[in-house]
Amino acid sequence: MQRNDFIAVNEPLLDGNERQYLLQCIDSGWISSEGPFVSQFEAAMSARANRRWGVAVCNGTAALDAAIEALGIGPEDEVIMPAFTIISCIGQIIRSGARPVLVDSDPLSWNMAVERIEEKITPRTRAIMMVHIYGLPVDVDAVMDIARRHDLCVLEDAAEMHGQTYRGRPCGSFGDLSTFSFYPNKLVTTGEGGMIVTDDDALAQSCRSLRNLCFQPQARFVHERLGWNLRMTNLQAALGMAQLERLDEFTARKRAMGRRYTQLFAGRAGLQLPLARTDYADNVYWVYGLVLDESVQLDAAEAMRRLAARGIGCRPFFCPMHQQPVLRARGLFSGESYPVAERLYRKGFYIPSGLALTEPQMERVAEAVRDVLQ
Repeated sequence: MQRNDFIAVNEPLLDGNERQYLLQCIDSGWISSEGPFVSQFEAAMSARANRRWGVAVCNGTAALDAAIEALGIGPEDEVIMPAFTIISCIGQIIRSGARPVLVDSDPLSWNMAVERIEEKITPRTRAIMMVHIYGLPVDVDAVMDIARRHDLCVLEDAAEMHGQTYRGRPCGSFGDLSTFSFYPNKLVTTGEGGMIVTDDDALAQSCRSLRNLCFQPQARFVHERLGWNLRMTNLQAALGMAQLERLDEFTARKRAMGRRYTQLFAGRAGLQLPLARTDYADNVYWVYGLVLDESVQLDAAEAMRRLAARGIGCRPFFCPMHQQPVLRARGLFSGESYPVAERLYRKGFYIPSGLALTEPQMERVAEAVRDVLQ
């Protein structure tokens, strides 16, 4: 196998207006966070999410951190969240002194099992973090109903949901605050980057202040609150604008790729494929995940090793929060078990599914997976 035969797990498409907009930044000298593309990107992305305000930041983790701080989550508070998610979701909850409370996954959609949320609510519960996983949204109406009845905040992590909808409404439009990531494997990328969107004026202003070291307009270097430097640069926002122009094209392409993979794996025993749809959304296939059946002796780690030897890049599913060494070392989640999340991590991985993937490459990936499962 030649090095250039390797099929990466993700390769973005950058063949639109990216070069033109980046040259505008360079020619004008506006490369910092004060350049005009930042406010343009905030307005365009918030409009796409049907929100009043957008606050661009340096990455998706920063968006979550600032959103949790803006909500005033602090000591003695509890935040309900999925066990099966990326560790970015839990960091600021812990740093704020609050307690994360975990919910297991639905075995088919891989999202948090919303029917298990209410049993986790206590007098200390302050918020629900609703994280959409891999291509299908959480059952939003059910979560919002619980939140209303118990007077809870909702933070929607829509990092993977660019262009996705829930019952026709854009993901990113639900709850008190929503966050996006623009990492290179997202449908809209800025290289690194993130955004907070909201309809609440005070929360938007708080997030703007937190991303900018909490400088004060009348006394810039006198601080009444600690923030971060989370600013997005004009260069990043220029990339984002070029990408956002093509979001409808990108979502259609992702769905077509998902359908093609499903055709290629049709009838293959031992594989759980992503759900094509629920009664509230069609899968956008942010990534194309595979879960090995218990009858398959391989675990995900061994399957990925064998695929790598065939020139196929893969990534593991998320390690559940209660199995994270850094969190167990803090004494969190002792004795807790979330069997679905544990199985997804042990048996699940995703295959190449970037926007630049070609049809012949998809066929080669599917053939390699079939060979590995022989």
